Amino acid sequence: MMRKINLTDFVSWKLLIGLTLVVGCNTDGTQKTITYDMVIYGGTSAGVAAAIQASRMGKSVILLEPGQRIGGLTTGGLGQTDIGNKQAIGGIAREFYEGIKEYYDDPAHWKFQSQQDYQDGGQTRTESGEAAMWTFEPSAALKVYQDFIAEHNIELIMGQQLDRSSGVSKEDTNISAITMLSGETYRGKVFIDATYEGDLMAAAGVSYTVGRESNETYRETLNGVHTRLTDTTMTGYPSRNQVNHNLVDGVDPYVIAGDPGSGLLPHIDPEGPGDFGAADKRVQAYCFRMCLTDHPDNRIPFEKPAGYNELNYELLLRNYEAGEDGFPWINSKMPNRKTDTNNRTGFSTDFIGQNYHYPEASYQERERIIEQHRQYQQGLMWTLANHPRIPDHIRNEVARWGTCKDEFDRADGWQQQLYIREARRMIGEYVMTQYHCEGLEVASDPIGMGAYGMDSHNTQRYVSEEGWAKNEGNVEAKVQAPYPVSYRSITPKRQECTNLLVPVCLSASHIAFGSIRMEPVFMVLGQSAATAASVAIDQKSSVQDVSYQQLEPLLLAGKQVLEN
Repeated sequence: MMRKINLTDFVSWKLLIGLTLVVGCNTDGTQKTITYDMVIYGGTSAGVAAAIQASRMGKSVILLEPGQRIGGLTTGGLGQTDIGNKQAIGGIAREFYEGIKEYYDDPAHWKFQSQQDYQDGGQTRTESGEAAMWTFEPSAALKVYQDFIAEHNIELIMGQQLDRSSGVSKEDTNISAITMLSGETYRGKVFIDATYEGDLMAAAGVSYTVGRESNETYRETLNGVHTRLTDTTMTGYPSRNQVNHNLVDGVDPYVIAGDPGSGLLPHIDPEGPGDFGAADKRVQAYCFRMCLTDHPDNRIPFEKPAGYNELNYELLLRNYEAGEDGFPWINSKMPNRKTDTNNRTGFSTDFIGQNYHYPEASYQERERIIEQHRQYQQGLMWTLANHPRIPDHIRNEVARWGTCKDEFDRADGWQQQLYIREARRMIGEYVMTQYHCEGLEVASDPIGMGAYGMDSHNTQRYVSEEGWAKNEGNVEAKVQAPYPVSYRSITPKRQECTNLLVPVCLSASHIAFGSIRMEPVFMVLGQSAATAASVAIDQKSSVQDVSYQQLEPLLLAGKQVLEN
């Protein structure tokens, strides 16, 4: 049975299952704190993979999830697997995608469509006879993860939010325990921060950054502010930035067209854009990866949200009137007549410029930002499906779709998990940069492979020199081939923390993180983090002193892919 419990059940649950080997009593009768080999904070895809690997290596482990659903984006709507080369994915990550195929091999899981009628496409097309499947419903991903957790008897506790102000106890450079807002304390030998936000890393005093470095910082060409139409990397690959995902020329940015005195339309940054290649604290846009359906028995029509303000979508309307002819989303087909729907064109699901405070925000402020994103996207969908200024062919097509009745806990069919494309990024022992992605520099201690292009979504909307509304920050640059990700990029600086590993908010420049930040890669890095943690525990060493000569064969034994 899967050991999945909520906080309110935790104390009685510990007594019921009799964890007498790890939970005892002090002489005064008070309960001792449990000590684990590994404490994993964050039930993302990386956290789940890390917990599975810890169990396989014979280590006691607890997985703490701040929310009420495991799997992060993988169970939150991102069913169109983003990976440039599937052969770069091994280990538990590949087992997950093989589990997806097994799930869909069962005819009982095809409720709204026959298996024969479904055809995935694009970069994730499943080849004939392939043991893995790369497109899936959120509920399918959740079931596969739940089965993995049950199989490995992993202790999972939901609703555990770290006390970010005083919840990390350290003895010199070692974290000894972490305490939740609930008051529960968890002691461990090695800790893994698998959150999208890097909250444990930050609370432990580890160096990090938010936003974009300048090109000068790491001698890059694709970092910082991007206001030019084209650039070329040192390998000669073109970067598509201002051409893709931008408003067409001539879109007026003012409330009253042609009248600067009327003020800027909503969500245009009056301080933008900044100097080309310069650093800033802007964060690439977030959105919900919507799971939509056109099946009448499962569809919830798009509704106008409370507080809807048409002015928020005036740029969308003007963009079409100025000549935009593209469809405002990427509707990737998932099984059972569902989709993974993502951002496309200059005004779409990305809520550009409205997430700058999210990485450092309080839990309450983050919830407010998440709800703002949801209301923006709900309003966008209603506008696309109903507004008379939307072209007929787009309005009619969008109106066919809606959220799903059978996927998420909310009555409106919307998920809770926002697509946190980037938040904090550690500044650790080793920094992955553009040149690792391009193969010009090669990490000597690989723990997995990146393979996706260097991909940053827009970070701001501003007024161009011509007086038009424009987006800035989109970069799409190729990688030459799958490339190694360094073990040292998930380790903090030695003087800051010696028993923490960070497989998600790892040490990478903004543009390199844009390639690494893919869910299958996070699974790979989570598994490798737990493998390294096991070595550190057995050696009684810091994570920085883990011998790669000892780590590498264990990674290979776990079927990780470490080279082309």
